[in-house]
Amino acid sequence: MLDKIEEAGSNKSTFFELLGGEASGIENIRQLVETFYDIMESDPKAQPIRAMHQADLTSAREKLFMFLTGWTGGPQLYIERYGHPMLRARHLPFVIDESARDQWMYCMIKAMHQLDYDDELMKKLAGQLYGVADFMRNH
Repeated sequence: MLDKIEEAGSNKSTFFELLGGEASGIENIRQLVETFYDIMESDPKAQPIRAMHQADLTSAREKLFMFLTGWTGGPQLYIERYGHPMLRARHLPFVIDESARDQWMYCMIKAMHQLDYDDELMKKLAGQLYGVADFMRNH
């Protein structure tokens, strides 16, 4: 989970709060995840990473939504249902190299652009997500 972010002049201290908090943060994260996977399914640049997933993305969509909700500082939906995420262990069966990392980030950044995220929020969120995506590399 993200601890605190630096938002000068703001009392909002987590990405979940910046995404709308209890009022709309969950819905905004759901939209981000849905847009992310829609891009992964349709954009030719993402086809190699799409091929790593099952044909039906329903479970992947729900798990990423639950994970990101908690990771951003919201309710710990993933942990409540599945326990500790163990991200690296869960991704070990897949070859995740720089290209896969970059494709994942491409889909996420494109989703944030499509959802018209504020530039500063997008830069900060993308920076944190890049750290997670890079940590997943195993090749």
